[in-house]
Amino acid sequence: MKQRILNLIVLLSLGLGAQSKYKKADQLFEKMWYIEAAEHYESAVKGGDNSQELLQKVGDAYYFNTDMQNASRWYGILFSKYENRLSPTYAFRYIHSLQGIGDYDLAKGLMKIYGDKLDTSGFNVDQFQNNDTNIDRIVNAQPQFYIANVATNTKFSDFAPMFYEDKVVFAAVKNQSVFHKRNYKWNEQPYLNLFIADVDSTSVDLTNKTDFSEEVSTKYHEAAVAFTPDQKTIYFTRNNIANNKSKLQRDDQGVNHLKLYKAVLKDSIWTDVQELPFNSDYYSVGHPSLSKDGKKLYFVSDMPGTIGGTDIFVVDIQGDDVYGTPKNLGPTINTAGREMFPFITNNKLYFASDGHLGLGGLDVFESKIQNSFSEPENLGKPLNGKKDDFAYIVDEDTQRGYFSSNRDGGIGDDDIYSFQRIKVVCLQEVEGTVANAQNGIPESGIKVSLFDEKGNEVDSSTTNANGEYHFDFEANCETNYKVVATKDGFEKSSKSFVTKTRNGEVNRVPLGIKKLDDLIVKDDNQFKIDVGIIFFDFDKSNIRSDAASELNKVVYIMTKYPKMIIKIESHTDARGVDSYNLKLSDERAKSTRDYIISQGIEESRIESAIGYGETKLLNSCSNNVYCTDNQHDLNRRSEFIITRID
Repeated sequence: MKQRILNLIVLLSLGLGAQSKYKKADQLFEKMWYIEAAEHYESAVKGGDNSQELLQKVGDAYYFNTDMQNASRWYGILFSKYENRLSPTYAFRYIHSLQGIGDYDLAKGLMKIYGDKLDTSGFNVDQFQNNDTNIDRIVNAQPQFYIANVATNTKFSDFAPMFYEDKVVFAAVKNQSVFHKRNYKWNEQPYLNLFIADVDSTSVDLTNKTDFSEEVSTKYHEAAVAFTPDQKTIYFTRNNIANNKSKLQRDDQGVNHLKLYKAVLKDSIWTDVQELPFNSDYYSVGHPSLSKDGKKLYFVSDMPGTIGGTDIFVVDIQGDDVYGTPKNLGPTINTAGREMFPFITNNKLYFASDGHLGLGGLDVFESKIQNSFSEPENLGKPLNGKKDDFAYIVDEDTQRGYFSSNRDGGIGDDDIYSFQRIKVVCLQEVEGTVANAQNGIPESGIKVSLFDEKGNEVDSSTTNANGEYHFDFEANCETNYKVVATKDGFEKSSKSFVTKTRNGEVNRVPLGIKKLDDLIVKDDNQFKIDVGIIFFDFDKSNIRSDAASELNKVVYIMTKYPKMIIKIESHTDARGVDSYNLKLSDERAKSTRDYIISQGIEESRIESAIGYGETKLLNSCSNNVYCTDNQHDLNRRSEFIITRID
């Protein structure tokens, strides 16, 4: 995307002063006539001037015209001579230009060299993070787009498509034979106007290109539009022009900025063109996108409060021609680089950026809208490439849409491409460690189970001597799962999580597990609270003081484990009448329950309190069988069976 697109949003101030000895070249640069400026700067180099200032200027002239081949060559010379004297900005531009020609190895090497320096410089751009893995992941990511060049493209610039009813509106140049004297100098192409084209229902190709509206057209730039939900109001980008529309309006430095305008549809004619109130003669505003309810307008600007070269902002539309205060979307979206061409849907924000980690030039990113914007994801090849890829729009229902690119193999300078996004199988691993929650020591032999979002157990593993576990099951990306750790003598431990967003990533889920209290024992495949004999007076069910001391152990355990639920079972030996034993044991079970509740334990946590008399003997000491007192005593018991502990 040649620098004309940048001029559709920002003019970077490079501090070219009036006292510069390259006055003619600087004047050309300030007017964004980059091709001619580069020729003049190169002539000065050939004349023997190899100063830092001049090498920066010639590199910049190519960089801002997106000629990354020449930009990387001149920045390479600059770094070979003046490496220790250069600002972080030039490290960014050199790395970025190398990515633009596909030299990722050298770009990664420079990131390593300058990473620490740049981290402390305040020039916070994700491109500088020392992360080979992330670059390789983007380069090698599974493709998820089919793309095709559309029929309406010309040898000039065609870009910034936008849906309008069942058609597409976009920016392109007028017939050069008519406007051959009105070329903009940075790449010698005619000015841009708005066009509309039909959409082929099967191929989504664009056909039957015609002028969109003579009413909103001027002899300068119009591009990058958005429409209200009722399709009756258009927001569009235009040069800042004088009231008589005959010439460009410039700031004190001679720079012509961009502004946002709106027009309304009346009787099939776009009329009542007005500029928005937060425009300025001293900064640029453009690239509009409207939320689906039409209440928020997203746009790009280099206004005060911008983090980088250009940022994405949002403003509330409070009524007809009434707007709130523009707000910067913040550092999750915006970087020290350039963020441009936002497109907002109900669920996601799409935008172009050269500040987030990419493949070169501008890349298209998506950010999910949750409570806030999620970390942007690079959409990868083939949508993104070495050059500029931008102005992405999509129908979320069909996953069909359009984007713009100046990639090699196109028809013209910038071309519009159609795409079909395909669903990519995204699978990830889950692993982790289990450690004793009290002392942090890894626990071996712990069973760890993986449950899907429906509660189905999909895999299980057992921790090794280092407390490590790993599931063979491949989990889906961005999906809810839960891991549960269990082992006799330990409390059950669990953790819910959402898998990550990228294919092949590993989800590491650590767990802490607590050893059960010594009063909790496993008996006959059940967990019970281990207390002494609960003594009752003969033929009585009231709680004696010595019984209370044992029952207080139950209260202690249930207080320690506030989610614990128990059931109480009371038993007698076989001596006496069966029906009498059954009735007495049931009274004692319920008396035991009432005592525990009286000590502050919620009634709901005692699932049941039942007496079983002599129906569940632990030995053979039934009726008419001789047994010693000690043997009969084994059957006289109260049991506190744990049905839930977590």
